Amino acid sequence: MRGNPDNLRQAAARKSATARARAEQGLREMIRTRQSITFRGLAQTAGVSLDFLYRCTEIRQRVEQLRAQQQSRPPRPVAEPPDDTPSSVVRTLTAQLAELKQRHRDEVRALRQALEAAQSENLQLRRRLGPRTVAAADST
Repeated sequence: MRGNPDNLRQAAARKSATARARAEQGLREMIRTRQSITFRGLAQTAGVSLDFLYRCTEIRQRVEQLRAQQQSRPPRPVAEPPDDTPSSVVRTLTAQLAELKQRHRDEVRALRQALEAAQSENLQLRRRLGPRTVAAADST
């Protein structure tokens, strides 16, 4: 047998311990910032895989417990300013602007894809016609 299996086991244990520590830190951060506790949110915050979170029983149980606690508590009422305040207008306009930007990005993405498809189709048609049409067009 080649290599040293003990080194591989030790490296795997270190990697797992590091991921576990990142997950714990991620949970603390999510609790501190009052984010909703979800496996996906924790995976993104901690930089670990969903598979790791589901396989690690201690973290899985803790996430499920914290999530149950959050769901059993009623959300804190947020004191919203009256609708006629400037900050409300700014928030509304900012939200509308963000929506318009996203629609613009989506439209540009769709147009680029259509352009690429048209260019690809154009190239295929030119290849089918071959060089003789180019020579015939030049002579006329």
